[in-house]
Amino acid sequence: MIRFTGVSKRFADAARPAVDAIHLTIPEGETCALIGPSGCGKSTTLRMVNRLVEPDAGTIHLAGEALSGIEPIRLRRRIGYVLQGVGLFPHWTVARNIATVPELLGWSKTRTAARIDAMLDLVGLDPDEFRGRRPDALSGGQRQRVGVARALAADPPVLLMDEPFGAVDPVARGRLQTEIGAILKRLNKTVILVTHDLDEAVRMGDRIVLMRDGRIVQADTPDRLLARPADGFVADFVGPDRALRRLAGLDVGDLARLGSSEDGPVIAYDAPVRDALSLMLETGADHVRVAGLDEPSSLSLAAIRAALAPAG
Repeated sequence: MIRFTGVSKRFADAARPAVDAIHLTIPEGETCALIGPSGCGKSTTLRMVNRLVEPDAGTIHLAGEALSGIEPIRLRRRIGYVLQGVGLFPHWTVARNIATVPELLGWSKTRTAARIDAMLDLVGLDPDEFRGRRPDALSGGQRQRVGVARALAADPPVLLMDEPFGAVDPVARGRLQTEIGAILKRLNKTVILVTHDLDEAVRMGDRIVLMRDGRIVQADTPDRLLARPADGFVADFVGPDRALRRLAGLDVGDLARLGSSEDGPVIAYDAPVRDALSLMLETGADHVRVAGLDEPSSLSLAAIRAALAPAG
């Protein structure tokens, strides 16, 4: 668990604090997405967790221990960090990049080699094909997967992700968000994600923290943030299409029901519900057949309407 208590930070000559007396608790295993306009304090908040930035006031606790009492280098070896553009060492192979923290921790070569292959398997890259490559021989999505593998190599309980998919092309971004989000959930990692992309926050976050001028305006589940904005700023930020955005965090399998007719277009169970809705509108169908589940299933337009009903 990560807890911010009255945390503030003001940089020299700044007109106002970058972070202004925030209180926030992130439970173990939760992905918390920090979002807001440029300069709102989200990246500063993230960087205070691994002490790249030191707060001026307040306290931050990790698993009950005050960060101020943990030596910064030791702390950072307990926290994975994924950057925009990945930040892989260009002259090192994929294997050596992933081995960075295990080697710093003094792992044996045998243990490190096994962990490299396990991490590549985890992020969907064949170890035999990729361990000897260099970053310039990888696509943007592959580099991002290696960056996540490197961050997870020493099995840290906490992962910080600062605009992690900003350099990935839009076609690959949505699937990468879904796949990496599922991996982090399966591993029960506590994640702080900084993003400008509201759809990314909705898809990956268990909770979204919307910031403005260094303060938290609303911290809520994606569904409640979109369905019940706390004020006009939140409503303007999430936009007039917020009902449709609520579907960004749902996959077809989340709403599918058992039973399927022989007609109707087909869509994969792990596709976004928005894609299913688009397919129905394009074809004039009132349902889609869902592929990839153990039993014949379908998703109806009525089920999507129900999902868009106001949250309780």
